[in-house]
Amino acid sequence: MTEYGKAKAAKKRDEAKYDARRAGSDLVYAVQQMKNRVEVEEKEGLLFYIDDLIVPPFRFSERVTARVSYRWRQAIDNEWVAGSITFSHDVDMRGDYTMPLSRQRPSAAKCEQDRQGKLYREWEHLMKLGLYSVRDYFREGGNGAAIPQTFHAKADPYTRGLNNFSTKFWIDRS
Repeated sequence: MTEYGKAKAAKKRDEAKYDARRAGSDLVYAVQQMKNRVEVEEKEGLLFYIDDLIVPPFRFSERVTARVSYRWRQAIDNEWVAGSITFSHDVDMRGDYTMPLSRQRPSAAKCEQDRQGKLYREWEHLMKLGLYSVRDYFREGGNGAAIPQTFHAKADPYTRGLNNFSTKFWIDRS
């Protein structure tokens, strides 16, 4: 709107008017998307709730675990049933040889700090994948009683890391 007010030439005014209309249209679309998302989450909230407040451990080892707690019910009239699933993953700490090595050898403290940083990032990725996996399971109409108490995430054979299918506990990938 400021650009439109500043514009003197007809061409500049038309461009500013077009930009303002496009920005307004984008804003209307974003608000509609948020309203739809709120409606969907309110409907889902009547049947399941996933606790996304997961505190990371103070120190990490090569086996990272993330516990996702949830509560669910078959119908709105039923009582809530609580449950949890613990996702685990063995982090591959082998070096990345695609990156050039530094000329200086890092100190032991720096190596440990880097190691803990990598393990934290892997834990955070596992935790988010676990949250999304449980949410997707309930969205597809899954029964909370069928969720296992533990699940070892399947690493991608190519990257040796986690991918979007690593925590899909209900899919048989024999």
